[in-house]
Amino acid sequence: MKRLAWVFLLFTIAFGTWAGTAAAATVPDIVDMPLPWNERKIALTEEYSELHYGTALTEIEPRAIVVHWTCSDTWGSVYNYFCPEAMADGTLNVASHFLVDRDGTIYRLTPETRLNRHAIGYNWCAIGIENVGGIDDVEDLTYEQLVANIALIRCLHAKFPTIGYVFGHYQQVRARESGLYRENVEGYYSIKSDPGPFFMGGLRRNLADEGLVFFEE
Repeated sequence: MKRLAWVFLLFTIAFGTWAGTAAAATVPDIVDMPLPWNERKIALTEEYSELHYGTALTEIEPRAIVVHWTCSDTWGSVYNYFCPEAMADGTLNVASHFLVDRDGTIYRLTPETRLNRHAIGYNWCAIGIENVGGIDDVEDLTYEQLVANIALIRCLHAKFPTIGYVFGHYQQVRARESGLYRENVEGYYSIKSDPGPFFMGGLRRNLADEGLVFFEE
């Protein structure tokens, strides 16, 4: 039933009365909830960047947006998971620039130009948007999240015209066609399913006028 509901939702957004609502929300409200940024986090970021990209970066020029889901059901649990500087193995902790709650609330966790660890091969140039949901790989992201993502991506593209690509984390291999993929560590790879083709289809349809490259299924 979820899959049928999403098919109806995306058809309605693309062709029906919700299309105007989604397209109109171009200036989203954003709640700033900054993650810790200190000397240890800076050093770990530079160490990660040096290892994987060959240069010690802490800042990026955004050229892509990668859309994720969190595999959790609350924004607070995700925020707390992202807060520590390091993972258990002592390397830079994962994080994304934005976190979108199920009601569509957008939290900015770091500046858009900060290097975050969220997508292997693309962290040097990509802004990450996390969406609360996707437990057990169930495609359950909400209409409110879709509208929020549409508005946020429009806003980011206006702010950073260098952004040319938007793709889901599960499309990371297909996205190598962009020429943006960089990874110096052999065999460093993970399989992803987020945020699913239905959500990305909704983004692609509603952002067709932005001149952004999406990767179709």
